[in-house]
Amino acid sequence: MANRWFETVAVAQRRAKRRLPKSVYRALIAGAEAGVSLRDNTSAFDELGLRPVTAGQPATREMATTVMGQPISMPVVISPTGVQAVHPDGEVAVARAAAARGVAMGLSSFASKPLEDVVAANPQTFFQIYWAGDRDSIVQRLQRARTAGAVGLILTLDWSFSHGRDWGSPSIPQSVDLRTMLRHAPEVAIRPLWLLDWLRSGALPELGVPNFGPQGSPAPGFFEAYGTWVGTPPPSWDDVAWLIAQWDGPVMVKGVGRADEARRAVDAGAAAISVSNHGGNNLDGAPAPIRVLPEIAAAVGDQIEVLMDGGVRRGSDVVKALALGARAVMIGRAYLWGLAANGQAGVENVLDILRSGIDSTLLGLGKGSIAELGPGDVVVPDGFAPGGER
Repeated sequence: MANRWFETVAVAQRRAKRRLPKSVYRALIAGAEAGVSLRDNTSAFDELGLRPVTAGQPATREMATTVMGQPISMPVVISPTGVQAVHPDGEVAVARAAAARGVAMGLSSFASKPLEDVVAANPQTFFQIYWAGDRDSIVQRLQRARTAGAVGLILTLDWSFSHGRDWGSPSIPQSVDLRTMLRHAPEVAIRPLWLLDWLRSGALPELGVPNFGPQGSPAPGFFEAYGTWVGTPPPSWDDVAWLIAQWDGPVMVKGVGRADEARRAVDAGAAAISVSNHGGNNLDGAPAPIRVLPEIAAAVGDQIEVLMDGGVRRGSDVVKALALGARAVMIGRAYLWGLAANGQAGVENVLDILRSGIDSTLLGLGKGSIAELGPGDVVVPDGFAPGGER
């Protein structure tokens, strides 16, 4: 049997592209408009340098930390992503991989697997929620998450419903029926390994979103749930504070890109924020999160946990983010490539790549712990940040 181990996330992405039907792969790429933010999320890391030492490095390196009260083995958290039809085991496989590597799991409201199954696979699960529907329906979702054992909440706010892409949007069916199967048959036929995984599972890709309603209720379809979200007026910061007050535990506000909004999240009672532009899927032209991270960390880093989500592909990316003020990073596409390439083992492979990269970067910088990292370890070029307090 061929060795399915891969040495970098880029290799995992290439394997995922070869394995997945075109429409599924394009759904993972996603992006918005011209893809400016999508590209900047990764290329911004390439603009940052590192300042290594040549002797006196410690023999061991410590990278354990905590996020929203949860001890994790390294400063990496699984970011919530929706409808993981890339593999039959979906979010459950991701949760098992994260648990095996001592990493916390973020589960999307638009996930394909029930919250209860994911928490059973990884008790360190944060449930992600959107401001969608009326307050009663939001409270129902919170109650379900509480009953299931979610240890924290992620409130995602960065979405402007931009649907256009210069390279074309993927075809996402309403359901997997005979008409859908016939339409997608040509692209599936040339990806036999992906099809074989599903045939072995005895199921078809799930396009419902089982976590959008109360437990036991029929799962709405993706577009039904999305329509509810689109039709809900955006929340005010008073609404955010109300939601946080409904949850008996820590809440992360995800999608912060400005120092003034970071302060509003603090005032609303959030325990953490994620500096993010939704993987370049939101407002195209928004700067990469790593560019705005330093100003946000400087503004609120002593009052709230600051995480960064966007463009992380290597352990050195994690180290750069920590040096510029993040407590930890969140990863999305990186683990999806691993899931597509080799299921649970592929996600574990990605997490091992990041852990090894963090360790080797700490060694090169002469650091015995992630706690020792600071801005002096990174070479930041002039004009890197968008400039100025907001």
